[in-house]
Amino acid sequence: MNCSGAQILVEELIKHGVKTVFGYPGGAVLDIYDELYRNAHRIEHIISAHEQGAAHAADGYARVTGKPGVVIATSGPGATNLVTGIANAYLDSIPMVAITGNVAVSLLGRDSFQEVDIIGITQPIVKHSYIVRKVEELEFVLSEAFWLASTGRKGPVLVDIPKSVQKELCEYPGSRRHSSPPSSQVSDLDL
Repeated sequence: MNCSGAQILVEELIKHGVKTVFGYPGGAVLDIYDELYRNAHRIEHIISAHEQGAAHAADGYARVTGKPGVVIATSGPGATNLVTGIANAYLDSIPMVAITGNVAVSLLGRDSFQEVDIIGITQPIVKHSYIVRKVEELEFVLSEAFWLASTGRKGPVLVDIPKSVQKELCEYPGSRRHSSPPSSQVSDLDL
């Protein structure tokens, strides 16, 4: 089945046992937020008042559950606002997967609006960081990110997903997408 990068991201989060994600929406992650909304019956999203708070919430979640905490932020200032929370997770060996949006791949390196080198900024405070340039790489990168965050000395891993990759379609064999919740759960949702 053909899926967008945003759809693949949400499916991979669910596949890796993620039940809760933390974050703050912004222009470079709107496709991801649309998919989180469509899958609210499968994965909970907790919106914070600020990206730094979301990173600390993901850290706390990981400390309590033993599973990687997941945080999502938009490009530019949204991504840089995660830095303190990511550094805290790194220094305390807390498993975390930080997902950031970025400008389209074709605009990278051109000083586009809200473009920031989040890979370079976070390099000293993550176990590894990725920038996904092709949607076909997303499934593998996310699997590796969760593995790295959870093995050896645990710690944060950053996955930067440009806007164009979130929109791009590719064949995704792991798709078990459900566009709407089972009818018995519809009344339980706060829509």
